[in-house]
Amino acid sequence: MTAQSHNQSQEVSQRLQNPCVLITGATGFVGSRLATYLSTQVPGVDLRLAVRHRPDDLQVPNVLPAGSIEVVGDINPHTNWTNSLVGVDVVIHLAARVHVMNDVALDPLEEYRNANTLATIHLAQEAAKAGVKRFIYLSSIKVNGEETSLGQSYSENSTPAPIDPYGVSKWEAELGLEKVCTKTSMEFVIIRPPLVYGPGVKANFQKLMGLVAKGLPLPLGTVHNQRSMLALDNLVSFIAEVIKNPLAANQCFLLSDGQDLSTTQLLKLLAKGMGKSIWLLPVPAFVLRAAAQVLGASAAADRLLGSLQIDSSKARQLLQWQPPLSAEDGIAIAAKAYIKNS
Repeated sequence: MTAQSHNQSQEVSQRLQNPCVLITGATGFVGSRLATYLSTQVPGVDLRLAVRHRPDDLQVPNVLPAGSIEVVGDINPHTNWTNSLVGVDVVIHLAARVHVMNDVALDPLEEYRNANTLATIHLAQEAAKAGVKRFIYLSSIKVNGEETSLGQSYSENSTPAPIDPYGVSKWEAELGLEKVCTKTSMEFVIIRPPLVYGPGVKANFQKLMGLVAKGLPLPLGTVHNQRSMLALDNLVSFIAEVIKNPLAANQCFLLSDGQDLSTTQLLKLLAKGMGKSIWLLPVPAFVLRAAAQVLGASAAADRLLGSLQIDSSKARQLLQWQPPLSAEDGIAIAAKAYIKNS
């Protein structure tokens, strides 16, 4: 390492100890929890929240000054980031066009590329110009693929093989971000989570909780798959870690709770968290798949019956990070929140 690069490294480390952090997607499922956590649990962070527009019901942690809100409009390849990036040391880019079931867009890949790929690269370029030191990007395990064979896991060494437009757009965004950072002094941190669950979770996990809450008999009593998931608070804890940790620079991390569950185990834990009984019928998986194919629900069956496992040991070994919640505790928190709010 040359004297110049050593001095630059020291400067980055010093700035990241008490950083000014800009979060995009700050009103979303992950962003709102992250903003609260950083503002109340992590000292020395000057927080800014980038939002498309300022709704009347925007929940801002009480400790944040009014000037912490940056209204940037739609986040796209042409967003004006000039004012929002002044003095920012770390960008945490959460905003995205999320995976949409039964997408009706005429060209889904183009829509995803505009929102996820080109918008991310544009923000990275503007951040580098503004002197941002670290860019943390929330990607997706869909970059690696849709499923694994039972007992096999994706790791950071696995060859990316995205299948759907969402996964492709996230992979292309990663490549674009790395290219920007290679040409500048900005560092990147890429996080690929699987399904993230917690209080307020939507989509398929919410539907599953709804079925458990109703106490209906479910034909999922003998599902022997294994799926990795990630509790919201575990993800938030990890993002907080990589803001300052020098070992996270220019690294990609696959992240999970570290405990894989079958669908049968997940349903039992949800019922336990809700304080409800559950009736699981022992219907063989091949019968369920056949029925799903007849009903045109093969994709849903794949998620319930297939495996998707992640080796997240790199995050623990390289950074000495440990998830604060076990899978059982995280599921219980999500289940109790669902009952409380339903």
